[in-house]
Amino acid sequence: MNIRYIHEPTDLQCGQAVLAMVLGKTPEYICEFLKNDRETDLKEMKHTFRSHGVNISDERKQVSSKDELPPICLLSLETPRCWHWSLYCEGTFYDPEHGVMEDFPLSARKYFWELMP
Repeated sequence: MNIRYIHEPTDLQCGQAVLAMVLGKTPEYICEFLKNDRETDLKEMKHTFRSHGVNISDERKQVSSKDELPPICLLSLETPRCWHWSLYCEGTFYDPEHGVMEDFPLSARKYFWELMP
């Protein structure tokens, strides 16, 4: 999958940025689709993926190492500042706040849901 990195437009739009990266949309489109320009919850994330033809697993799994991740997944990370949505795809992390990275951003707890585009 070819991901084009998108930095979160505001501190509250990490979910919209992740959705936009996976779906090939803009964060503005996602905000309009959700009628939400603030924090997104898991229900909104799942609904948006599924409405746009991307399957997402129902099961949340805890992870400690990137070796445990499937090829593409939605991440929920407990960062020092807040809970945060991020994206992992084929060996690379696309984090709406921290940029393109080789490993997880600093986070105490990490969870994922597998994505199947």
